[in-house]
Amino acid sequence: QPLERFPLPFVSMWFIIPDLELILPSASPRRAKLLSEANISFDVRPSHVDESFDPLAPPDENARLVAIRKASEVAKALPHQPTLAADTIVVLDEKVIGKPGDEEDAVRMLVNLSGRGHIVYTGVALIDKSREINWSHVEKSSVFFKMVDRVSIERYVATGEPMDKAGAYAIQGGAKGWIERFEGSETNIIGLPMEPVMAAFKAFGYDFGKGIRLPCR
Repeated sequence: QPLERFPLPFVSMWFIIPDLELILPSASPRRAKLLSEANISFDVRPSHVDESFDPLAPPDENARLVAIRKASEVAKALPHQPTLAADTIVVLDEKVIGKPGDEEDAVRMLVNLSGRGHIVYTGVALIDKSREINWSHVEKSSVFFKMVDRVSIERYVATGEPMDKAGAYAIQGGAKGWIERFEGSETNIIGLPMEPVMAAFKAFGYDFGKGIRLPCR
Protein backbone atom coordinates (compact mmCIF):
# COMPACT_ATOMS: atom_id res chain seq x y z
CA GLN A 1 0.00 0.00 0.00
CA PRO A 2 1.27 3.50 -0.79
CA LEU A 3 3.12 5.41 1.90
CA GLU A 4 0.92 8.42 1.15
CA ARG A 5 -1.74 6.77 3.35
CA PHE A 6 0.36 7.39 6.43
CA PRO A 7 1.81 10.70 7.77
CA LEU A 8 5.48 9.75 7.60
CA PRO A 9 8.74 11.64 7.01
CA PHE A 10 11.13 11.14 4.12
CA VAL A 11 14.68 10.19 5.08
CA SER A 12 17.39 9.50 2.52
CA MET A 13 20.65 8.77 4.42
CA TRP A 14 21.33 6.14 7.09
CA PHE A 15 23.88 4.59 9.40
CA ILE A 16 23.41 1.48 11.54
CA ILE A 17 23.52 1.12 15.34
CA PRO A 18 23.37 -2.57 16.37
CA ASP A 19 21.88 -4.34 19.38
CA LEU A 20 18.81 -2.13 19.85
CA GLU A 21 15.41 -3.83 19.92
CA LEU A 22 11.88 -2.67 19.48
CA ILE A 23 9.92 -2.64 22.74
CA LEU A 24 6.39 -4.07 22.60
CA PRO A 25 4.35 -2.99 25.66
CA SER A 26 1.78 -5.74 25.20
CA ALA A 27 1.20 -9.25 26.51
CA SER A 28 -0.81 -10.11 23.38
CA PRO A 29 0.57 -13.27 21.75
CA ARG A 30 -1.15 -12.25 18.51
CA ARG A 31 0.79 -8.99 18.20
CA ALA A 32 4.01 -10.79 19.10
CA LYS A 33 3.32 -13.39 16.42
CA LEU A 34 2.69 -10.76 13.74
CA LEU A 35 5.99 -9.04 14.52
CA SER A 36 7.84 -12.36 14.61
CA GLU A 37 6.40 -13.35 11.23
CA ALA A 38 7.74 -10.06 9.85
CA ASN A 39 11.21 -10.94 11.23
CA ILE A 40 11.10 -8.03 13.67
CA SER A 41 13.38 -8.34 16.72
CA PHE A 42 11.55 -7.11 19.83
CA ASP A 43 11.32 -7.34 23.61
CA VAL A 44 7.99 -7.61 25.44
CA ARG A 45 7.43 -5.16 28.32
CA PRO A 46 3.69 -5.10 29.12
CA SER A 47 2.28 -1.72 30.12
CA HIS A 48 -0.04 -1.20 33.07
CA VAL A 49 -1.82 2.00 32.06
CA ASP A 50 -5.48 2.85 32.45
CA GLU A 51 -7.15 1.69 29.22
CA SER A 52 -10.48 3.41 29.86
CA PHE A 53 -12.01 5.51 27.09
CA ASP A 54 -13.13 9.10 26.95
CA PRO A 55 -16.92 8.78 26.42
CA LEU A 56 -16.97 12.08 24.53
CA ALA A 57 -14.26 11.08 22.03
CA PRO A 58 -14.96 9.04 18.87
CA PRO A 59 -13.93 5.36 18.97
CA ASP A 60 -11.02 5.71 16.54
CA GLU A 61 -9.54 8.55 18.57
CA ASN A 62 -9.89 6.53 21.77
CA ALA A 63 -7.97 3.64 20.20
CA ARG A 64 -5.19 6.02 19.18
CA LEU A 65 -5.01 7.73 22.57
CA VAL A 66 -4.83 4.46 24.52
CA ALA A 67 -2.04 3.24 22.22
CA ILE A 68 -0.14 6.48 22.86
CA ARG A 69 -0.71 6.08 26.61
CA LYS A 70 0.74 2.55 26.54
CA ALA A 71 3.77 3.53 24.48
CA SER A 72 4.43 6.64 26.57
CA GLU A 73 4.50 4.74 29.86
CA VAL A 74 7.12 2.25 28.68
CA ALA A 75 9.10 4.86 26.74
CA LYS A 76 9.61 6.85 29.95
CA ALA A 77 11.41 3.88 31.50
CA LEU A 78 13.33 3.02 28.31
CA PRO A 79 13.98 6.37 26.60
CA HIS A 80 16.70 5.01 24.31
CA GLN A 81 14.57 2.20 22.89
CA PRO A 82 11.83 2.61 20.25
CA THR A 83 8.45 1.54 21.64
CA LEU A 84 5.48 0.33 19.58
CA ALA A 85 2.06 0.02 21.24
CA ALA A 86 -1.40 -0.82 19.93
CA ASP A 87 -4.99 -0.86 21.12
CA THR A 88 -7.87 -2.56 19.31
CA ILE A 89 -11.58 -1.86 19.76
CA VAL A 90 -14.71 -3.24 18.14
CA VAL A 91 -17.68 -1.00 17.35
CA LEU A 92 -21.23 -2.25 16.75
CA ASP A 93 -24.11 0.17 16.24
CA GLU A 94 -21.76 3.02 17.23
CA LYS A 95 -21.14 1.38 20.61
CA VAL A 96 -17.72 0.14 21.72
CA ILE A 97 -17.44 -3.56 22.51
CA GLY A 98 -14.46 -4.30 24.72
CA LYS A 99 -13.10 -7.58 26.05
CA PRO A 100 -15.68 -9.84 27.71
CA GLY A 101 -15.85 -9.77 31.48
CA ASP A 102 -16.86 -13.42 31.74
CA GLU A 103 -18.19 -16.27 29.58
CA GLU A 104 -21.77 -15.01 29.74
CA ASP A 105 -20.60 -11.61 28.52
CA ALA A 106 -18.67 -13.26 25.66
CA VAL A 107 -21.75 -15.22 24.57
CA ARG A 108 -23.83 -12.04 24.64
CA MET A 109 -21.27 -10.18 22.50
CA LEU A 110 -21.10 -12.93 19.89
CA VAL A 111 -24.89 -13.29 19.72
CA ASN A 112 -25.06 -9.56 18.99
CA LEU A 113 -22.38 -9.84 16.28
CA SER A 114 -24.05 -12.83 14.59
CA GLY A 115 -25.41 -12.04 11.13
CA ARG A 116 -24.22 -8.43 11.25
CA GLY A 117 -21.33 -6.19 10.34
CA HIS A 118 -19.09 -4.28 12.72
CA ILE A 119 -16.00 -2.08 12.64
CA VAL A 120 -12.56 -2.81 14.08
CA TYR A 121 -10.21 0.08 14.90
CA THR A 122 -6.62 -0.38 15.97
CA GLY A 123 -4.61 2.59 17.16
CA VAL A 124 -0.83 2.27 16.95
CA ALA A 125 1.85 4.52 18.44
CA LEU A 126 5.61 4.53 17.89
CA ILE A 127 7.66 6.55 20.38
CA ASP A 128 11.43 6.94 20.43
CA LYS A 129 12.44 9.63 22.90
CA SER A 130 16.10 9.54 21.85
CA ARG A 131 15.07 10.65 18.35
CA GLU A 132 11.99 12.70 19.32
CA ILE A 133 9.73 10.41 17.31
CA ASN A 134 6.04 10.45 18.26
CA TRP A 135 4.06 8.78 15.50
CA SER A 136 0.52 7.43 15.72
CA HIS A 137 -2.04 6.02 13.32
CA VAL A 138 -5.51 4.46 13.36
CA GLU A 139 -6.48 1.65 10.99
CA LYS A 140 -10.10 0.75 10.23
CA SER A 141 -11.48 -2.58 9.00
CA SER A 142 -15.01 -3.92 8.61
CA VAL A 143 -16.06 -7.48 9.48
CA PHE A 144 -19.29 -9.22 8.51
CA PHE A 145 -20.44 -12.29 10.46
CA LYS A 146 -22.56 -15.14 9.16
CA MET A 147 -25.53 -16.21 11.25
CA VAL A 148 -24.16 -18.33 14.10
CA ASP A 149 -26.33 -20.47 16.37
CA ARG A 150 -26.11 -20.04 20.12
CA VAL A 151 -24.90 -23.60 20.75
CA SER A 152 -21.87 -23.03 18.48
CA ILE A 153 -21.19 -19.74 20.23
CA GLU A 154 -21.31 -21.36 23.67
CA ARG A 155 -18.95 -24.13 22.56
CA TYR A 156 -16.51 -21.56 21.21
CA VAL A 157 -16.64 -19.49 24.38
CA ALA A 158 -15.97 -22.64 26.44
CA THR A 159 -12.58 -22.99 24.70
CA GLY A 160 -11.46 -19.78 26.42
CA GLU A 161 -10.17 -18.23 23.20
CA PRO A 162 -12.55 -15.24 23.20
CA MET A 163 -11.81 -14.08 26.74
CA ASP A 164 -8.86 -11.75 26.10
CA LYS A 165 -10.07 -10.31 22.81
CA ALA A 166 -12.03 -7.20 21.91
CA GLY A 167 -15.33 -8.39 20.47
CA ALA A 168 -14.78 -11.87 21.97
CA TYR A 169 -13.45 -13.56 18.83
CA ALA A 170 -10.29 -14.30 16.88
CA ILE A 171 -10.60 -13.94 13.10
CA GLN A 172 -7.55 -16.18 12.69
CA GLY A 173 -8.78 -18.70 15.26
CA GLY A 174 -11.93 -20.59 16.11
CA ALA A 175 -14.22 -17.89 14.72
CA LYS A 176 -12.61 -17.93 11.27
CA GLY A 177 -15.43 -20.00 9.77
CA TRP A 178 -18.02 -17.50 10.99
CA ILE A 179 -16.65 -14.64 8.89
CA GLU A 180 -18.72 -13.97 5.78
CA ARG A 181 -16.22 -11.37 4.59
CA PHE A 182 -14.04 -8.53 5.79
CA GLU A 183 -12.88 -5.27 4.27
CA GLY A 184 -9.50 -3.72 4.99
CA SER A 185 -6.47 -5.09 6.79
CA GLU A 186 -6.74 -8.57 8.31
CA THR A 187 -3.75 -7.91 10.58
CA ASN A 188 -5.63 -4.87 11.88
CA ILE A 189 -8.51 -7.15 12.90
CA ILE A 190 -6.02 -9.50 14.56
CA GLY A 191 -4.63 -6.59 16.59
CA LEU A 192 -1.69 -4.92 14.82
CA PRO A 193 -2.02 -3.37 11.34
CA MET A 194 1.29 -4.40 9.81
CA GLU A 195 0.96 -2.31 6.65
CA PRO A 196 1.26 1.11 8.35
CA VAL A 197 3.63 -0.26 11.00
CA MET A 198 6.11 -1.55 8.41
CA ALA A 199 5.75 1.69 6.45
CA ALA A 200 6.62 3.64 9.60
CA PHE A 201 9.67 1.47 10.31
CA LYS A 202 10.88 2.05 6.76
CA ALA A 203 10.25 5.78 6.80
CA PHE A 204 11.98 6.29 10.15
CA GLY A 205 14.87 4.04 9.13
CA TYR A 206 14.38 1.14 11.51
CA ASP A 207 15.61 -2.31 10.52
CA PHE A 208 15.04 -4.41 13.63
CA GLY A 209 16.28 -7.59 12.01
CA LYS A 210 19.77 -6.11 11.58
CA GLY A 211 19.96 -3.56 14.37
CA ILE A 212 18.44 -0.11 14.18
CA ARG A 213 19.03 2.35 11.38
CA LEU A 214 19.14 6.05 12.16
CA PRO A 215 19.29 9.05 9.81
CA CYS A 216 22.57 10.94 9.56
CA ARG A 217 22.50 14.40 11.09
